[in-house]
Amino acid sequence: MALDGGKISNVCRVAAGTTVAIATCSSSKKVYIKSVLCHASGVGIATAVAHVYFVPNGEAVGDFSERGYEHRIFSADLAEGETVMFEPSYPLVLSTTGDKLFVGTGEFIGLAATHVNFMLNGDQEA
Repeated sequence: MALDGGKISNVCRVAAGTTVAIATCSSSKKVYIKSVLCHASGVGIATAVAHVYFVPNGEAVGDFSERGYEHRIFSADLAEGETVMFEPSYPLVLSTTGDKLFVGTGEFIGLAATHVNFMLNGDQEA
């Protein structure tokens, strides 16, 4: 198995209350996610919430409903300017074409709209 030395994602800025797909398995080429970096980049916030979702092929992440929570694997409250890293003991593996990793921000507490920046570290098959 040859691994592509390229990056999995650029920094992805996610606005309050939204989710986006940050990594997808395509053509059955496995994606190994070693860590997810989360940084609360909003100004004037008290707390931002960062979420990570592992969504199997053919399923949707949903909104902030029961459906979305079923795929959530990480959630953290972040203070303004705070950075956390989600680093599982074994990499997350997107192995079936269509498997996706979503990131999102939940409700926030504070005065201004907030953003959370996400970045993935890992490898993918060449």
